[in-house]
Amino acid sequence: MKRKGTGPDGLVIVDKPEGITSHGVVARLRRLAGTRKVGHAGTLDPMATGVLVIGIERATRLLGHLMLTDKTYEATIRLGQTTITDDREGEVTASVPAAGLDRAAVDAEIGKLTGDILQVPSKVSAIKVDGKRSYHRVREGEEFELPARPTTVHSFTVHGVREAVAEDGTPVLDLDVTVECSSGTYIRALARDLGAALGVGGHLTALRRTAVGPYRVDGARTLEQLEEAFEVLPIAAAADAAFPRWDLDEGDARRLATGARLAAPGLGVAGPIAAFAPDGTFLALVEEKSGQARPVAVFVG
Repeated sequence: MKRKGTGPDGLVIVDKPEGITSHGVVARLRRLAGTRKVGHAGTLDPMATGVLVIGIERATRLLGHLMLTDKTYEATIRLGQTTITDDREGEVTASVPAAGLDRAAVDAEIGKLTGDILQVPSKVSAIKVDGKRSYHRVREGEEFELPARPTTVHSFTVHGVREAVAEDGTPVLDLDVTVECSSGTYIRALARDLGAALGVGGHLTALRRTAVGPYRVDGARTLEQLEEAFEVLPIAAAADAAFPRWDLDEGDARRLATGARLAAPGLGVAGPIAAFAPDGTFLALVEEKSGQARPVAVFVG
């Protein structure tokens, strides 16, 4: 039942258009949902399109856990030019002809960027440096370095190669790629590092996120569609889709709803587990630790 004075509880899977910030999408959905309690899991840059997971009301508490899930991207990498932002929106800082690059060399360097890697994030990311966003420091002309971070690129696949000529006349090579990766992977940084390894520079010219965990772009809705008919994925269905499910009996459901710890279900998973009451009510996210199911977020009571 909807609580008086609140918006609906649940997720909205948005197909974000180009040219709007993730915050801009949140602002639109606050108006549509009639509540200010709206957030998103995993920022998309204005240039990027695709899956943006939005939480409404209590579902905002799921977002931090959803941000940790794997993601899939479709992207175009331009080899032959370096930009200050590692994407097409930044000033070109170097140009090196790349149209004649050997495909075997490209594939070899892509292989080095696949698996468990250390990656230096793009300086125009939202990472904080001494309490200040990295992209703010770039805009203010500061010189600084970001430390490398571990990340996992499950697959990095080229499915299209085209020779082209950049606006400044440089022969370039455009790669259409699909990347499946862990949370925290920067696709712009992959483009930058691939170009650097090949000695020609590289940056992104297009980026589309096609999946965040179980939520895929073919199930997402555009802002125009949401304006016509605003609906949310109920919080119980959202949790069931994103996390392993644990069905409790009535006694354990009552105890968990008060924050009590129960014996672990023995599912053997490292991350959160969605616990449900016999009537299908989503109760909590729990984690298995030392034989117990420890609540990490309780959604009832």
